[in-house]
Amino acid sequence: MTQSPAPAASRPAARPRIPRVPFWAQILLGLVLGVVLGFVARRYDVDWLETTLTHIGEIFIQLLKLAVAPLVFFAITISITNLRNVQNAARLATRTLLWFMATSLIAVVIGLTIGLLTDPGSSAEVTRSGDEHSSGSWLDFLTGIVPTDIVTPFAELQVLQIVFLAVVVGIAALKLGPKAAPLLSFGEAALQLLQKALWWIIRLAPLGTVGLIGNAVREYGWDLIGDYATFTADVYVGCALVLFGVYPLLLATVAKVNPVQFFKGAWPALQLAFVSRSSVGTMPLTQKVTERLGVPKEYTSFAVPFGATTKMDGCASIYPAIAAIFVAEFFHVELGIKEYLLIAFVSVIGSAATAGLTGATVMLTLTLSTLGLPLEGVGLLLAIDPILDMIRTATNVAGQAAIPVLVAAREQILDREKFATAKSFSIEDAQRETDEDADGGETRDAEGRATVPAAASPSGAS
Repeated sequence: MTQSPAPAASRPAARPRIPRVPFWAQILLGLVLGVVLGFVARRYDVDWLETTLTHIGEIFIQLLKLAVAPLVFFAITISITNLRNVQNAARLATRTLLWFMATSLIAVVIGLTIGLLTDPGSSAEVTRSGDEHSSGSWLDFLTGIVPTDIVTPFAELQVLQIVFLAVVVGIAALKLGPKAAPLLSFGEAALQLLQKALWWIIRLAPLGTVGLIGNAVREYGWDLIGDYATFTADVYVGCALVLFGVYPLLLATVAKVNPVQFFKGAWPALQLAFVSRSSVGTMPLTQKVTERLGVPKEYTSFAVPFGATTKMDGCASIYPAIAAIFVAEFFHVELGIKEYLLIAFVSVIGSAATAGLTGATVMLTLTLSTLGLPLEGVGLLLAIDPILDMIRTATNVAGQAAIPVLVAAREQILDREKFATAKSFSIEDAQRETDEDADGGETRDAEGRATVPAAASPSGAS
């Protein structure tokens, strides 16, 4: 005899669910709150608020930097070894690099054109910094790639040297074959652990936004932007042209996909990049949005980490081009066609010098030293750098997601149906997908128990 269901009136009332605030809204709220608190701290000289904003921003950036060294090493190493699972891996890697270089060339031409049209340094009246920068020459760049020992690159966060070690280890593991399996298993587990920790840090981004934006407003105010008005506008316009002009045009004409749909899918990574000012810190999210846009995971796991350390259209192309013109005009140094060609060459070939960290000081010193311009010019632009770095990093990350989509489309490995349905998502959803990937594709039931999809074999082997 079956028991009839209890009347609706006798059932316990469901608890009202608190609506979840989308991640983009949390970032926006943090941005607004940061501006307000920064203005209050500056206007009324509130010491405790100034200290609080500074520490919040510094702790958030330090947390990101803490994961940079091991994340770059394991991501690059594993991404290289993952190429063995991709058909035509060599061609994919080559075409990815060529498209990176081509878009960098387009970006630097845009930067040079804007700089020549607006003369950003002709009327500058800022105080010259006493900071001299003697690093950044081509010789320093080339010799600095190879580390003198294993520990120093990780201890001192020498990202280029870490990339060098990772590439060597990755290629050696490919050549070694099955004997390298234990090392690769450890590397994959370490990478998953680091990505899990980074997701926790990423969820702190709204709070980090309050500290970073608030401290920038408190320290620099609006006067500094006025002193560098033309230069600031040039960098933002240049980055906007690449971000909303070049990339969409390439996606529409070369990849034959909808650019608006690309921005819908890539939006979570772009907003985090704008706030965090770190391509490497944003890398797990960039990889996730690229996969959601239909790029195969095996290719994404190579292209995105590679791009996070080398694909820097904002920091390595637009910014140094405009900055070089600014510095030349400020110091009354004449630039000719030879110097402009050198700027383009440095931007395309030397973009790895930016290394995915916040700021583009290394790239600027490299450019200025190549042109023979006063390195004191770097000090002139350091004060405005945090404000510029937000749009530069967003442009970098957009390119790091757009080029894999473009290459995948050209190689006919892009899941166009998946691309067409890609949309923005919450950090919780991205974390859950990452956990499922780490569990070998398993999902979990209502009680949290792992369930294996029906199509999967019991052993998990293909």
